[in-house]
Amino acid sequence: MKDLITYSEFDKLDIRAGKVVAASAPEWSEKLIRYEMDFGKELGKRVLFSGIRKWYSAEDMIGKIMPVIINMEPKKMGDEISQGMTIMIDDKDGPKLIFLDESVVLGTMIR
Repeated sequence: MKDLITYSEFDKLDIRAGKVVAASAPEWSEKLIRYEMDFGKELGKRVLFSGIRKWYSAEDMIGKIMPVIINMEPKKMGDEISQGMTIMIDDKDGPKLIFLDESVVLGTMIR
């Protein structure tokens, strides 16, 4: 188990519902999937990278709505910047993406 955190520490996370509108497997990486997520009119679109290519294809992700921490410090990945972190389940067989119901409004805050 990780160290306990306070509510104010947790409250710093900005977790939102985003929909994958495009995804690809970059040629320069064997591990990463690059995906563009739409967070609705207010927040717009962002590019994210996840090291999940062993378990998922880019096509598996398109159209899925997932929870994303959008206020993570940007991280350089290849020639681009990853602008968030998708929340996943750490299963014994590898990471499992969490898919939200299609009725969830894009950009909705998750807490």
